[in-house]
Amino acid sequence: MRTRYQKLRVYILSEKLSDSIWEVVAEWKTFERSTIGGQLVRAADSIGANLAEGAGRGTTKDNCRFIRIARGSLHETQHWLRRAYFRKLLKEEEIAELKMILDELAPKLNAYLNSISKRPFTKPDKPSQDIVLE
Repeated sequence: MRTRYQKLRVYILSEKLSDSIWEVVAEWKTFERSTIGGQLVRAADSIGANLAEGAGRGTTKDNCRFIRIARGSLHETQHWLRRAYFRKLLKEEEIAELKMILDELAPKLNAYLNSISKRPFTKPDKPSQDIVLE
């Protein structure tokens, strides 16, 4: 059973982006992988991680704050992708695939923030006991 945030399209896209970037960076040479690759993977992983953390905080205010952090991580990911592109580390088909994900993820992230921020203030929930690795 997945938790609520894991069913969200925005979260699923963040995982897809993160995994796609991981696969690309894993093929790079050691220097590129350990420098720009590490930054790129961390930035991409941070998008989904912040969505999860915000959902787990249990308050609307905290959730919105972490969605904004996720949005910042999305912009950081775009920065590192541009650096990788200009340094000739990405193939055209990799760029096309990642761009398709980003083009869907960015507006969904903003829509998710707008949707959550319109909710009334909520108190923290009890922590979830189930850890899902599906």
